[in-house]
Amino acid sequence: MYKSLNTNLRLSIFMGFLFFISCENTHSGNSREKSAPLHQIFERYWQQKMKLYPLESTAIGDTMYNNRLPVQISDDYRDTLKRFYQSFLNESEKMDLSLSDDDQISKELFEYELKSNLESFNFQSHLMPVNQFWSFTLEFPQLGSGSGNQPFKTPRDYRNFLERMQQFPAWIDQAIVNMKKGMQTGYVLPKVLAVKMVPQLQQVLTTDATRNIFYQPVLNMPAAFSEEDKKTFKNAYQYEINRDIIPSYNKLKSFIEKEYIPACRETHGISSLPDGKAYYQFLIRQYTTTNLTPDSIYQLGLSEVSRIRTEMEKVKNEVGFKDSLHAFFEYMNQDKQFYPFSSAAQVLDSFRAIHQIIAPQLSTLFESEPKTKFEIRQTEAYRAASASAEYNAGSEDGSRPGIFYVPVTDAKKFNTIGMETLFLHEAIPGHHYQISLQQENKQLPQFRKFLGYSAYAEGWALYTETLGKQLGLYSNPYQYFGHLSDAMHRAIRLVVDVAIHTRNMSREDAIAYMMANERITEAEASAEIERYMAIPGQALSYKIGQLSILSFKEKYQQKLGSNFKLAAFHTQLLNGGNMPLQVLEKKLELWAKSL
Repeated sequence: MYKSLNTNLRLSIFMGFLFFISCENTHSGNSREKSAPLHQIFERYWQQKMKLYPLESTAIGDTMYNNRLPVQISDDYRDTLKRFYQSFLNESEKMDLSLSDDDQISKELFEYELKSNLESFNFQSHLMPVNQFWSFTLEFPQLGSGSGNQPFKTPRDYRNFLERMQQFPAWIDQAIVNMKKGMQTGYVLPKVLAVKMVPQLQQVLTTDATRNIFYQPVLNMPAAFSEEDKKTFKNAYQYEINRDIIPSYNKLKSFIEKEYIPACRETHGISSLPDGKAYYQFLIRQYTTTNLTPDSIYQLGLSEVSRIRTEMEKVKNEVGFKDSLHAFFEYMNQDKQFYPFSSAAQVLDSFRAIHQIIAPQLSTLFESEPKTKFEIRQTEAYRAASASAEYNAGSEDGSRPGIFYVPVTDAKKFNTIGMETLFLHEAIPGHHYQISLQQENKQLPQFRKFLGYSAYAEGWALYTETLGKQLGLYSNPYQYFGHLSDAMHRAIRLVVDVAIHTRNMSREDAIAYMMANERITEAEASAEIERYMAIPGQALSYKIGQLSILSFKEKYQQKLGSNFKLAAFHTQLLNGGNMPLQVLEKKLELWAKSL
């Protein structure tokens, strides 16, 4: 899973657009001149969007608004955003131009991006502004620690974040106002999720400001800073932490404990919300870029679980394990040979060793590699307990690397099985290749460099897990079983996500189903199921995207025969940036016809 620049998950959506990309480009050379007004709209949109979404601006390395922290969850700001999207949609729809295929793609993607964002305002997600998995209250400390997107290189950088800290109490106050509205209308989190936020918030509540995570940039100030600046920032950061940060987190924690948790719902699925059924169908469209129904996804999940379970039995038999598949799960969860680490550094080094194995093979499967640098880091302690391994995109200008974050709460309990497939997915060639190549593509309009269709991004990352053997991995049957385990994990998601949100499956039953069909501990299964409860529909995108890409690959292998080159196929998957699955299919059809 990657965490991109859009913290509110306003992921782009595209449906129904199929006709234009299959047309031959017969436009004259002056079509580029005719499309200039369209690109001017794109540029104006992008510049205004960065001002409205300064955290996204920070995430891509644009420093212009690094001191801004607007309260995007307020009604007034939401109204501003709606007017913003609607005005650009009106402007784009009025344009009647003769466009190249690429420009037509851009125009259609632009309009559906706008429509998707506008449609999202029909639902009341801002009344649940925090949760235990994705929440600004978790992301803000990462920014403030200096380990995330916020730069701390110059005195101006330090002043910028001081201003953001000063604006943070207003965000917390609005979050509480929204949550109180949600309490009145039944738009509240499941109680089992709300209680998980309390210890997370507690992590920020230090009695000594100099030991607070927001003080970390002060401890790491550049040596070149003047003594006066160093003294100023030491005092200013202590003051802001004590005045704004700690009181704000304490206020939210107290509200959640005393008022919010007692008002939260006992149900686990989104269907219990006032508009839950319609909201879930919207989220399916948003995350999968398809019109699949919940029931069709559920049946697909059952089928995939059965298929992968058969493959797991084969590996169990290959290694000579005589007991049941479930007993095999327990063996791999408990046997000491799978727990060789004594420190987090050893875990990170093991992932770096995987990188070294695949590095020589990458050029055989890819025609180009990202220029953006890549790093492996341990997830910060304050969020590690509830975090999954994840990829944070690098900045467009290359000043910040792409980062593969690995949560290691206890190295002695870190299981080696699945490390290879995890690296392929979250790091290379998964999210790092897909996101970096998209951002580095100078042929794309700026807004297209940062689109985030989950079915494409997660589908690609899951697809890259199938390339393990070609990249020199999975020679150990237990590591290959780890690959099957991850494939099973994504198949199970199709079943439990739909069942929780449309079939009244309980958290406990979902955990039991997961544990019966994959190698996972109860604690891990609990965290996963609670993730699906917190962000309904997102988990559907992985398997649906992967199966689509695999079907495209099989189709063109058969259709092109000896003309099919896997590296060229990968180029076509990646060189247009992130797009809906239907558009990707048509793009590949054009490519095949050109060979």
